[in-house]
Formats: sequence, C-alpha cells, structure tokens
Amino acid sequence: MEQHGIVLVVSVSILHKGKLLIIQENKASVRNTWNFPSGRVKYGEDILDAARRETKEETGYDVRLTASTGVYNFRSSAGKQVVLFHFIGDITGGSLQLDAEEILDAKWVRPEELSNSNALNLRDREVMMQITDNVMSKKEYPLMIFHSKL
Repeated sequence: MEQHGIVLVVSVSILHKGKLLIIQENKASVRNTWNFPSGRVKYGEDILDAARRETKEETGYDVRLTASTGVYNFRSSAGKQVVLFHFIGDITGGSLQLDAEEILDAKWVRPEELSNSNALNLRDREVMMQITDNVMSKKEYPLMIFHSKL
C-alpha cells in the first residue's frame, strides 16, 4: 500500500534447518537483487495476513509466523519512504514454487553467510543486514504487539 509516498511492506525470514531463504527479484527496478520474500500490504489487509500471502505468492510455502524482528523505516533505492514490518516464519506446508514473473531464483543461506557476504547483490543492503543481525541475535518481538480491527 502507498499513501503520500509512504509504502507499507511486509517481509519474512523463513528459517529452516538453520538457514534463511532468500529470493532473487525479477522486477524491472530491482532485477537480480536478493531479498527476503516480501511485498506491499494491500489496502484493508491485515499485516500478518499480508506477510503470509506474500510469502506464499513468492515461494509457494505456507508459513506460520512466529515473531517479528521489528519495523524498519528507510528510503528505498527508488526514493520512496518504506515502512517494513519484518517477521520470522516456519514452513507449515507447500513446496518451493517460484513466481517466474517476479522471482528469478531462490536459495538457502546461513545467516552468517548473508551477514558477511559482499558477493550478493542485496536489495536495500543496510536493512537486510539489520534484519539478519536481529535474526542471528534472536532479537525478536511477540506477534501479540500487532492488533487489527479490519
């Protein structure tokens, strides 16, 4: 969702066997960059539902959200103000099926690899590093901080 140049985004770190799933973007403005499964919140959509929906659309996985690493406020490479709600999730179903129009590739990486890698072209690198550091240090917040009356 975008309002007055502010974009609301959800993002999910899927943890599985000590690794994180990252996806390679295929959208024109960010083609070939690596990111966590993420996307915009639709008008009227619950933030937690948006996180599960975006993860399913981009990866094919159903996830159970377990915690949040926080809210990140930054300016995107396109110059928009982004308010990103980031979550941690466990796979509960589905299988890896990439949306070929939006996603080029996916891979599992250890958080330390991601944190120390300059080889990967990361989308919004500083934010991804903050998120990865929070995941590694288990800086997590309970989902009960999210309330919705939609």
